[in-house]
Amino acid sequence: MGLLDRLKSRLSKTRTAISDGLTGLFKGGRPIDENLLSELEELLYTSDLGPIAGELTEELARLHKRGELKGEDDVRTCLRTTLLGKLGEGGGEVELTHKPEVILVVGVNGSGKTTSIAKLAHRFKTQGKSVLLGAGDTFRAAAADQLAIWAERNGAEIVRQNKDNADPAAVAFDTVSAALARDIDVVLIDTAGRLHTQRNLMDELAKVRRVIAKKIPDAPHHTWLVIDGTNGQNAIEQAKQFTAAVEVTGLVVAKLDGTARGGAVFGIHEALGLPVQYIGTGESLELLEPFEPEPFVDAIVSRAVAEGAAERTGG
Repeated sequence: MGLLDRLKSRLSKTRTAISDGLTGLFKGGRPIDENLLSELEELLYTSDLGPIAGELTEELARLHKRGELKGEDDVRTCLRTTLLGKLGEGGGEVELTHKPEVILVVGVNGSGKTTSIAKLAHRFKTQGKSVLLGAGDTFRAAAADQLAIWAERNGAEIVRQNKDNADPAAVAFDTVSAALARDIDVVLIDTAGRLHTQRNLMDELAKVRRVIAKKIPDAPHHTWLVIDGTNGQNAIEQAKQFTAAVEVTGLVVAKLDGTARGGAVFGIHEALGLPVQYIGTGESLELLEPFEPEPFVDAIVSRAVAEGAAERTGG
């Protein structure tokens, strides 16, 4: 299964709402008018595109007024172009330019953070890179155990403290020290995901970053925020709290499976101005994709090939 087909399958909820919804709106050759555009705006909004639904509808109305929008295919083309413009180039596969490449991973508990770290480790390992995990979420007793299990499955090494409430900064320091000593290619450091107060979170993450930089002056080279794709627009508020506390460089959107509302990716990107680096499209370790805007947008707005072919042949 190719990336586009995989995304169509995983983003089925968003695709059903947008692509199938468009087909429903234009049933019977219905012309574009104010009523149709109003219904289309509601369709886009409830597909979890949120505030950008209004912007999309305004653009459609503008093009229709100029005579450039005549039917369903024109609407799909306009949506595709506009949505791609909102995503920019996307983050895509990270380029490893340091040894070790230090990646700090943040996100609230339950967002899919630990599993995303495991998937990233798997991805780098399959590229022939050596990987070291740092169990920096010392607040949750089970977090280090969970990460250790994933490390063993991936054939990756792990640095952890075998005591509750250990200092996360100490774990981070030990991890980068070990990476230098062992000539490791990629370091992935987990962090606590609680949002008890923004001040505590900010202080803790700032301390982690400081101790990493003591060993490797320009590290961490990336700080990625993991977002739960099933949270829809709620994920934006969650993301804002983290980006206010720490300098985030990119996003990993997890849990984009059949239940996810993929439309939130557009709002998150627009609200935060951060590139989406990877998306998790299933539970298996290999189901982590470098984010590519074109197949992502096509998966939710393109007409099904079979439908298009049937209509062109009069079927």
